Amino acid sequence: MKFGPDNYNHEERCSQGHSSASTIATIEAALSADPDIDSSAIEIRMLGPVVLLEGFITNAAHRDKAISLAAMIVGWENVQDRMLSRFPKQ
Repeated sequence: MKFGPDNYNHEERCSQGHSSASTIATIEAALSADPDIDSSAIEIRMLGPVVLLEGFITNAAHRDKAISLAAMIVGWENVQDRMLSRFPKQ
């Protein structure tokens, strides 16, 4: 999955009219489209060019996948993980 040209970083795309709302919507769409991740308890916020992933995950692999998907859109340096683990009782 690729989003946007590789020759622009996130700050350059934002200065070209790429809004925080569209960034959040793109990440939400990517998370919800992935069948391997439960993104129902993940919230996405923006702090300047940085994407904050907050909320809860129920599987350690979901954390890695959510971070990877967000990083594909805004770059690794612009993703902050603030998700907490809430594993279901067995």
